[in-house]
Amino acid sequence: MSATLRITEIFHSLQGEARTVGRPTVFVRLTGCPLRCQYCDTAYAFSGGVIYDIEQVLQEVGQYRARYVTVTGGEPLAQPNCLPLLAAFCEQGYEVSLETAGAMDVSKVDPRVVKVMDLKTPGSLEMAKNLESNIDRLTTNDQVKFVICNREDYEWAVGKVKEFALTEKVSDVLFSPSNAELEARELAEWILADQLDVRFQVQLHKYLWDNQPGH
Repeated sequence: MSATLRITEIFHSLQGEARTVGRPTVFVRLTGCPLRCQYCDTAYAFSGGVIYDIEQVLQEVGQYRARYVTVTGGEPLAQPNCLPLLAAFCEQGYEVSLETAGAMDVSKVDPRVVKVMDLKTPGSLEMAKNLESNIDRLTTNDQVKFVICNREDYEWAVGKVKEFALTEKVSDVLFSPSNAELEARELAEWILADQLDVRFQVQLHKYLWDNQPGH
């Protein structure tokens, strides 16, 4: 029997974040997440979903003829069969990224996959879930993301960037303002004032589609 996964949605959109921002991408959103970040904008993916086998996922994604695939959630690594799904996409020749909250072991993720891993800030209320051993498993193919809610979060994130030499370890360190909690301009000014070597980002899809499911 083929490996199966519970999936909330599969959709074609523009990448809203990270270093491929703006590129047409197929998103595969897996159902379920062990975290409850206070700013979460995908709570609809906590439960429900539809069972797919990996071949069905590949077929549906293939309809869009996109070069990029992002596997996201929820927390995709909460489902063990996320790992063979990622490998299957790589074998199909896609450029694959995994959006993960950083609370689950990433050591078995196919090395061809770009890991976009959160480090949860104090303002997320889930900082205790960070699995810092994952940082040792990141490469220059990967990216680390911080969602910044306030100045305390910013100072904490800057400290983690320095502590783990993240700008040398991964391709991009991403700083994002938490929607409706911190003005994007304010975060941008902090980054410029401190001359940080990080990538400031806002969520493009929220500006285009107001965070509607399927975008």
